[in-house]
Amino acid sequence: MGIGNRKLNRLSKWDYSSGGYYFVTICAGSHGDVFGEVVDGNMILNEYGRIVWNQGKWMADRYFNIKLDSMIVMPDHWHGIVIVSNVGNGRDRSVQKINKSLPSAIGAFKTTSSKLIHRSGNINFKWQKSYHDRIIRNSEEYERIRKYIRNNPINWKK
Repeated sequence: MGIGNRKLNRLSKWDYSSGGYYFVTICAGSHGDVFGEVVDGNMILNEYGRIVWNQGKWMADRYFNIKLDSMIVMPDHWHGIVIVSNVGNGRDRSVQKINKSLPSAIGAFKTTSSKLIHRSGNINFKWQKSYHDRIIRNSEEYERIRKYIRNNPINWKK
């Protein structure tokens, strides 16, 4: 499939810098237990998995309008509920943190985690291009997704 035929992953005409709750999934470029393994229904992070976990927290700490409600690092992917607050255009210099759109924040997360994983010895690591997101539309969907994230290790072998 050529670049002109590539499927767009973002919802067209949606402003990803506007406020909202998003269920985000990012997959490692190579399949397999890149970030650790599931043992008895628990995710055991390896060094690379701990980097990804810490960079998820970094993303929420770094950007003024980004909050991370739930997240899980699985052997070959990361899930999170990312909350984007609509707090202006990001150019307010009186605020120490930076405002980001969802795609910009996820891009920074992927770039920084990749660099740290490379420095830790896995020079071939890369994330898959783009990521999957779902706009969470109501409280029932929100609770279902939170439960899915929480139970992901328990359901891993299924």
